[in-house]
Amino acid sequence: MFNPRFLIVSLGNQAPYYECLHSAGHFALLSLQRTLGASQPSFTSERYGRKACMASTGHTYTLVQSPTMMNNCGSWVAKTWQEMLKNHHLQPSELSLILVHDDLEEALGHVRIRKWKASHRGHNGIKSVNGSLKPADFPGARWSRISIGIDRPDARDQMSVSDYVLKKMTRHQRGVIESQAGPRMIGCLHELQEEWEEEYDKVHPKI
Repeated sequence: MFNPRFLIVSLGNQAPYYECLHSAGHFALLSLQRTLGASQPSFTSERYGRKACMASTGHTYTLVQSPTMMNNCGSWVAKTWQEMLKNHHLQPSELSLILVHDDLEEALGHVRIRKWKASHRGHNGIKSVNGSLKPADFPGARWSRISIGIDRPDARDQMSVSDYVLKKMTRHQRGVIESQAGPRMIGCLHELQEEWEEEYDKVHPKI
């Protein structure tokens, strides 16, 4: 029987850049928890990957905000996922990993599923995770990404883009993400669950 559990990790920065656009994934995760309602506990300080972080640990969904800076989050994400496998006696196929991250190429608040192996588009957090977690090392593992659109500055040079993503979100930007990301992420999660359940049924046909 397909009984999915999800580790959903948002990538972003810590103070003084916690509220910047690059941390949109953190605010999308807060929106998801609120949208799930009473079935998903409020965020509290917990320990994952041997670090204190803000987390919401439910039966189906474990939501965790990465406690590291964006550019070096990979080893912590890998450690956290493998730690959960060990602590809960799970196989790689039994704990789906989903990264939630900002996306410069999408309109503000737009939410979409991205394949794990899809282009990182220069996103340093994705590059860091890819350097620490290799699908070939965990056959059967179900990993994916959900991107949160943050728009893009008119100027495309590296300095302008860096300044843009590290700029504190405006009240409008934060409001759009907090109000729209959660419901849209639930749709993405249901879509992924259906896709993975179909894959499971092919390998484990019902008698």
